[in-house]
Amino acid sequence: MRDSVSSPLPFIDLQQQRSRIANEIDTAITRVLDHGAFIMGPEVTELEERLSQYCGTNHTITCSSGTDALLMALMAKDIGPGDAVFVPSFTFTSTAEAPALLGATPVFVDVLPDTFNLDGASLDNAVAAATAAGLKPSCVITVDLFGQPVNFSIIEAVAQDHGIWILDDAAQSFGAQYKNQPIGTHALMTTTSFYPSKPLGCYGDGGAVFTDSEDLMRKLVSIRIHGQCQTRSSSERIGLTARFDSIQAAILLEKLKIFDDECQRRQSVVERYNKGLAGHVKTPVLAENCVSVWTQYTIKHTKRESIVNTLSACGIPTAVFYAEPLHTQEPYMNFPLPDGGLPVTEALAKEVLSLPMHPYLDQETQDRIINAVLTAIS
Repeated sequence: MRDSVSSPLPFIDLQQQRSRIANEIDTAITRVLDHGAFIMGPEVTELEERLSQYCGTNHTITCSSGTDALLMALMAKDIGPGDAVFVPSFTFTSTAEAPALLGATPVFVDVLPDTFNLDGASLDNAVAAATAAGLKPSCVITVDLFGQPVNFSIIEAVAQDHGIWILDDAAQSFGAQYKNQPIGTHALMTTTSFYPSKPLGCYGDGGAVFTDSEDLMRKLVSIRIHGQCQTRSSSERIGLTARFDSIQAAILLEKLKIFDDECQRRQSVVERYNKGLAGHVKTPVLAENCVSVWTQYTIKHTKRESIVNTLSACGIPTAVFYAEPLHTQEPYMNFPLPDGGLPVTEALAKEVLSLPMHPYLDQETQDRIINAVLTAIS
């Protein structure tokens, strides 16, 4: 028997999930191997229907990754040179990468110190900075960081004032809710990722775009496969190779069956973490009207390095999302910022720390992690 006190822990334990539904996954994969439609097969169509039902949107267009989902959404709205696309700097690269790849200009926006999500006041200032730079304010990409939705009411008000549309980057938040409505219904388009570490993840890359618009759906379907129209031999626009694999869709169909249960388990882990760590570190803040899927459990503390080192010595992994804000990285340094810069983003980068988080963290393991954090800061 392994020593449960000192044995290394996984940051995200996909093997426990695998053991729970191994037979179902193997059977689903075998069905795909038997029928041989490995790309855009019947499982893809079924998954799109199930995802639309789950989040209450009219259309789901699956694709090859969360980054391609962002690209497809921007392409469907003809975003390109001269357009300002407002993005948080405190996020993963793909949020800013997608508009930059299309020749548009990412304009960075600060975030809130408690939820880490987009700050409406900073967005307002960023629009002014973009206009002063001669850009056309076009789109804001909200990011539901670590599984928690942004405050759509505030962002919508600012966006309406400036005539810009909202693309919600829900790579980390599929399954979350804002004002009792699932993520996928609060923006003109919503994108997500099925990367393996996501709460709903496949065994490779995958993503999806959600929209209620029939017109945008048709454009997205065309963009996904080389801009094709009705036949493979003709194209109506520039497109991508962003098709979805049938095996990955089959896997997601099985994982979707246990997804709600896993989200409840994540919530239980969060409650136990909060109880053990409150008053010792700054625990995550869940905003009013929000339900999070807790993709990450992220604390704040000025002794981050001490916590990381102590937990590492105890076999407990940690992660820092994001130690280098996008606007400080080489490819993005010259893009516009609002007046006053991004002070909250830069402060968070020095203090945030994510602890192991997944639905299969038992109480003994949670206590081991909590005690190690308390030891580190004592």
